[in-house]
Amino acid sequence: MTVTTDAPGTLPTPADEARLWALIETAWAELGAEPAALRQALVERDPADDDGDDDDDDPSYAIDAWLGRFLERLGHLCAELTGPELTDLDRVVERKLHDIDREDIHEVTDGSDDGFLYCRGFIVALGRAYYEAVRADPAMALPDAECESMCYFFAHLHNDRFGSWPETGSSISRESFGNPAGWAGDQT
Repeated sequence: MTVTTDAPGTLPTPADEARLWALIETAWAELGAEPAALRQALVERDPADDDGDDDDDDPSYAIDAWLGRFLERLGHLCAELTGPELTDLDRVVERKLHDIDREDIHEVTDGSDDGFLYCRGFIVALGRAYYEAVRADPAMALPDAECESMCYFFAHLHNDRFGSWPETGSSISRESFGNPAGWAGDQT
């Protein structure tokens, strides 16, 4: 786990951010029209209309069936990436998770330390449009929607291929309650 410090650390480049979102979009696109429609429905939904039921046709729950296949496709797309490229992508995910480590988002998703991290992993995994929708309006987040694998996806790929955990050099933490700017009070 990375510890937050006063040092600015290494920031993701705009090119690395664009690459992450492009990889995510490509992985989803390869799965076809059904998950594309579900993801779009989540971006366009009115959170005030959610009834809280776990209906099979509700896009907030139906997308869960696609997450494993999405991650598999993402892994295939990254099969030839170098160690530095995987580290760069991990740094972007780390930053995205850190940036939405906020009290107002936690109020919607709930969850323990790990549970809230996994909820934020789900937000990133669904792509830039959903991520930006939640960032702008936390009510767009979903309670109990999790994607644990996305939180350390590129770090695990790096470790599997090169036998080491990537050092992002970011000086931030992706772990829950690690973004002081996102929390009004102390959280542990």
